[in-house]
Amino acid sequence: MVSAVLFVIQLIVTVVVGLYFYSQLRQQKKTQPAHRKDSGHEYDKLQKMRALKLSEPLAERVRPATFKDIIGQEDGIKSLKAILCGKNPQHVLIYGPPGIGKTCAARLVLEAAKQSKDSPFAANAPFIEMDATCVRFDERSIADPLIGSVHDPIYQGAGPLGVQGIPQPKPGAVSKAHGGVLFLDEIGELHPIQMNKLLKVLEDRKVMLDSAYYSPDDMNVPRYIHDIFKNGLPADFRLVGATTRSPQDIPPALRSRCMEVFFRALEPDEVADIAFNAAQRAGFSMSQEDAQMVGRFATCGREAVNIVQMCAGLAQLEDRKEIHTRDVEWVVYSGHYAARPDQRADTENRIGVVHGLAIVGSHQGATMEIEAVAKPGTGILTITGIVEEEELGTEGRKIKRKSTARGSLENVMTLLNAMGYHTKDYDLHINFPGGTPVDGPSAGVAMAVVAASAMTGRPVDGHVAVTGEVSVRGLVKPVGGVPGKVEAAEHAGLTTVLIPAENRMERLEHTTIEVVPIKTLSEALERMLLPEEVVSSVQSAVLPQVPAAILAAEEQTAAPQS
Repeated sequence: MVSAVLFVIQLIVTVVVGLYFYSQLRQQKKTQPAHRKDSGHEYDKLQKMRALKLSEPLAERVRPATFKDIIGQEDGIKSLKAILCGKNPQHVLIYGPPGIGKTCAARLVLEAAKQSKDSPFAANAPFIEMDATCVRFDERSIADPLIGSVHDPIYQGAGPLGVQGIPQPKPGAVSKAHGGVLFLDEIGELHPIQMNKLLKVLEDRKVMLDSAYYSPDDMNVPRYIHDIFKNGLPADFRLVGATTRSPQDIPPALRSRCMEVFFRALEPDEVADIAFNAAQRAGFSMSQEDAQMVGRFATCGREAVNIVQMCAGLAQLEDRKEIHTRDVEWVVYSGHYAARPDQRADTENRIGVVHGLAIVGSHQGATMEIEAVAKPGTGILTITGIVEEEELGTEGRKIKRKSTARGSLENVMTLLNAMGYHTKDYDLHINFPGGTPVDGPSAGVAMAVVAASAMTGRPVDGHVAVTGEVSVRGLVKPVGGVPGKVEAAEHAGLTTVLIPAENRMERLEHTTIEVVPIKTLSEALERMLLPEEVVSSVQSAVLPQVPAAILAAEEQTAAPQS
């Protein structure tokens, strides 16, 4: 009887305990699985989003995959290889306009460096790419995607280690690029605080982190975190910074740590090649003439691809695979693209017109016509064009002042007068047309030639361009940007360029254009002013005819009053 009672009591207790645990399990299913169900639902939603893809943009399809695909940057790529593919690669800054292949070139050069003999880059060397304009950081060092940060335990989301009061280091891009290349696009836009931090990392090749919550005596801190706070995070990489800014806009402290490479702006023919290839890759046909039209309006490869992309869209609307001229014209008109100036020079021999040379934009050479008119007078000098202001000084301290173009012209007239030209008998007007900013001294020789031509009526050789500063003693002084100027004269269809003898370089002698070093102004005048016997055949075609009424009025004004 007693055993039966005990059995019943045990059975009742077992049932009560079972019901209790059953109710607890049901309650747990009502609370915990809710977020698990939501998590699964969100995960499925994420996978569906990833499965949904649009067609690949044309810009992605035409992205250069080999060095041959990067058009017009042979010199820049060669410089990058020399800097990064050797035994001791260096940090490098790449200057150049947008859309010309700076990023692709850097990525391809790293792959080439991995194959180079004695290269320190391993086969798995990373290429970490960041845009400096998007690098945002917290001044409290909570987050810093470039340099790295420490997640202190007081902040939300500190995790299991944070609950224990342990700060957690978070590596940034400089550590992720350890052993490889960190590519910072638009590095000139980097915040000054970040720039200073980056310079410190480049110097030390590691990132030192700190936290008020770290104690070296805390036994709960994992060994690897102790090591990070003691020795820092490794950050031995090579920086490749790309910028569309000019060198003087980049901090000198960064430039002093880097080699510098210049990518040039693309010529219209090169942009046309990019457009033609892009149309083919998109599955459309385009004539060479239409591609040339794109090259006249697009300033870089990216713009050319965008124009072709829209032209292809127009063709698809009419269910055709050919891009027509009207498509290109419509895109150019609707996109408000401005035509690039024609750099082909007029090679006609003319009086009072000389081909000068200038540097514009991203160290790109350009030809410009300098024109002059002389008439009998009292030696009045007039100079017009964009020559009113120029910069002077070092990169750390620049000042703006009135242009020295007029002062250079006065030097020229003094020199010509000493050489036997009757400068006091003429009123001279020199003009720099075309809106190209002019540095007076570098146009000194050109101004002397055009002034002598205008005063003597001797035509200037239209196949020759000249650059150089001239002193009052008649010596031709060196100027900057000569390689780019020579290229510009070559592309303009000229046959000869006169440069200062001190600017002579062996590489300039291997171009298709004749480069003649000169030491004195007399050499330039002798080479550029044509003999007097050809003046009569040219003068009538070049000099404007003054109306008879104006001549009569001038004679009446000049006549002595009775």
